[in-house]
Amino acid sequence: MRRTAVVGGVLALTLAAAGIGAFATDTWPFNAKDRYCWGAWEQDSGPEFLGDEVFTDGEGSRTAEETALGPRRTTGRCTVAIHAPGYGDDSDDSRDTRVVVGYGPAPRDTERRLEWINDYLGGRAVPLPDGLPGATDGSRGLLVLPERCDTRDGRPTAVTLDATATTASPDGGFAPSAAGLGGARSAAELMVSVANRAMTKTGCAPAKPLRTTSPVLTLSEQRETFFERACRIRGLEFDGRSAADLAYQVGAVGRDLQSCSVRTDDRSEGRIFDALMVSGPRLSALFDGTTGSKAAARGWRGTGVLADGYQVVRADCAGRPMTLLMLGPSARENTRYFTAFTDAVTTRVGCPPVAPGAADR
Repeated sequence: MRRTAVVGGVLALTLAAAGIGAFATDTWPFNAKDRYCWGAWEQDSGPEFLGDEVFTDGEGSRTAEETALGPRRTTGRCTVAIHAPGYGDDSDDSRDTRVVVGYGPAPRDTERRLEWINDYLGGRAVPLPDGLPGATDGSRGLLVLPERCDTRDGRPTAVTLDATATTASPDGGFAPSAAGLGGARSAAELMVSVANRAMTKTGCAPAKPLRTTSPVLTLSEQRETFFERACRIRGLEFDGRSAADLAYQVGAVGRDLQSCSVRTDDRSEGRIFDALMVSGPRLSALFDGTTGSKAAARGWRGTGVLADGYQVVRADCAGRPMTLLMLGPSARENTRYFTAFTDAVTTRVGCPPVAPGAADR
């Protein structure tokens, strides 16, 4: 029998004190539909993971856990977990889905924050519609909240979304599968609804709720193999023998966001580098405190840091802040790749180069 349960920090205590017990679809008065993640999402409201179609022949369970939010509790987490057993004789062929929402500030540590930013804004992520500061690839996403929600030390608060699904087979193996968010457009709506609800609870909601009505940009290309030049950027060349084992991913290419990643072919852990450009006030605020107070090196424009695991530079571009980032185990040794990426971006958007010696290249 399908069952749904919601467990929350304050809600569970309130129900227990009243002698009601666990919140369940079959026992709640008037057959009210369940709500999840601080009341932002309603059962059967659209995405597959919130509806009955996620279950197998009506069998399965959906449970949710969340931490309490309030004016003094401005960091929270909500997890919706779905389990669907296999069909008929393939009872071991089960499917498990987890959708995790985070509400809280950007990480404090610089290296961790830069990885966190790239996780959500890089890869195949595309900008959120209607000018909302954030991005999504349909299975994960990030939405930066208004400045009034910033922490006392100035770090922006954001809503993050991560969805994963795995199917277990009778032979004991596991394979990734679609989590049922409904695509990038639906993921954007899910984040907006959580943001509005959470901001109200924590006391930083703007006068007008956030909203999204426009379509989401989609990427037409898949991860590509290449012979020499990565991401079609001059200067990101590899010799033929090395390039044969590599693949690159072009993400968004816009005014506020551009990304490019190079990895060993079909191995997500084999990162050569991830490159990212971010502009716009609220997205740029995520980088506050990471670029130092002086030039990255002699001849570089703006402020920045060229470290072993990352290279990051911030400079003015037509009156707006632009931040350029490269992550990788050999980033410092591959300054030429970072330089090539920054040259390509600044040329495309019509800004002066940030790296020295552009006229000589």
